[in-house]
Amino acid sequence: MKKHLLALCLFPALSLSSLPSFSAEPFSGPQDVSVAPAVSVAKLQSLPWQPLMPPTAREFVLDASAPGINQGDMTGPAVALTLPANQGSLEITLASVIKHESVYAPNVLVLDEQMHPAAFFPSSYFPYQKPGIASSNRLEGTLKLTPVLGQKQIFLLIYTTRQDLTGRTKMINPAKLYAEGVGNAIPDVPDPYARHSANGTVEVKVRSEQNSGNIMIGQIFSSRESQPVVVGSTAPAVNTPATPAPAAAAAAPVVPAAPAAPMLNDTESYFNRAIKQAVHDGNIDKALKLLNEAERLGSTSARQTFISSVKGKG
Repeated sequence: MKKHLLALCLFPALSLSSLPSFSAEPFSGPQDVSVAPAVSVAKLQSLPWQPLMPPTAREFVLDASAPGINQGDMTGPAVALTLPANQGSLEITLASVIKHESVYAPNVLVLDEQMHPAAFFPSSYFPYQKPGIASSNRLEGTLKLTPVLGQKQIFLLIYTTRQDLTGRTKMINPAKLYAEGVGNAIPDVPDPYARHSANGTVEVKVRSEQNSGNIMIGQIFSSRESQPVVVGSTAPAVNTPATPAPAAAAAAPVVPAAPAAPMLNDTESYFNRAIKQAVHDGNIDKALKLLNEAERLGSTSARQTFISSVKGKG
């Protein structure tokens, strides 16, 4: 009994160097959204989106009672989630549990607040992970996302495809795990396979994350460009000169009034440098916080500095 317990305790701490790779496909990173499957807006709006508020961990059972999606290569039960976009960077860990040699091969489509595709994680992004003390055989991957300012929420659509259903995932034989745990020679025994299924169990963990350079979700707009055009003015004039203005000035566009207490040039320069440095270091969360603080103090250039830095112009 003690021998078996020792083996279980050693599993997560041992290296995989003596074992083969156990993924159905080579691991890949997030793909360009241009290769993501197309989903109609009507279909997206009809899905029952479930809100998740970090930090949280939820389990979703994908069976006949779950909402389904059948468009193009997408098929079967799916999970539709909304996440807050005003808490900085997000880290989402998704695990699809292997049970009875069957597993749901997940794909994830990330959409911004306007439900425009922003990031795509195919099933190859979620490779096989061997079991540990607190986890079973599973497909698992971690998404790191940074919503752009101005959004309230973003969307995650978890689904599988007809192509995925034709595949299978190679697991590790328990005899190999046991032999490695007790220091014995790895036996030459075949590894089992888990067939890909339209049904399964998906575990989702979400937490807010700082100090990370993540994928930006949503389109970046300048504050001036995104503001509606003002026609006429209901506000009283500010700093009106004693002498009448030239007639031609009447046709000039309305200019927003300057802050009552404008930021000092040195302070403005400090915030702009700090924002550029944070973006350069990949620390988008810090850059967003600096931007918010700068604008609160009356900065008129911090937002443009952030946008140009993210676009590589800073």
